Amino acid sequence: MPRVFVYGTLKRGGRYHDLLATQKFIGEARTAAGYTLYQPADYPGMVHTEKDTEGVTGELWEVSTDYLAKLDALEGLPQKLYERVPIALLAPHDSIAAESYLYLRPLIGCPHLGSTWHQKNTTS
Repeated sequence: MPRVFVYGTLKRGGRYHDLLATQKFIGEARTAAGYTLYQPADYPGMVHTEKDTEGVTGELWEVSTDYLAKLDALEGLPQKLYERVPIALLAPHDSIAAESYLYLRPLIGCPHLGSTWHQKNTTS
């Protein structure tokens, strides 16, 4: 089954976590260096950058193929908002093949968040 690293609204407590609630939580995880977060809207966007030395914190989930398709739709793959790519994780998950979503749109004017995104309490 596919494994997905999530770092924003899909995490436990996040507004879209219900999409993962029936899937298997593997544990908290961190990417290898080379990734950082920006905030293009009310959600984070992870991008690859050679300048990063910290990586990104998040969660690792094992999902069914059906759920992976739902996540792809949520992340806007058809609209080229994000792309799903293989991601390197640090120990103890460094031997696990996982994928995550990288943000594809311009980041001009977007706040840099660093390694961790904290969802604000937004109700709608």
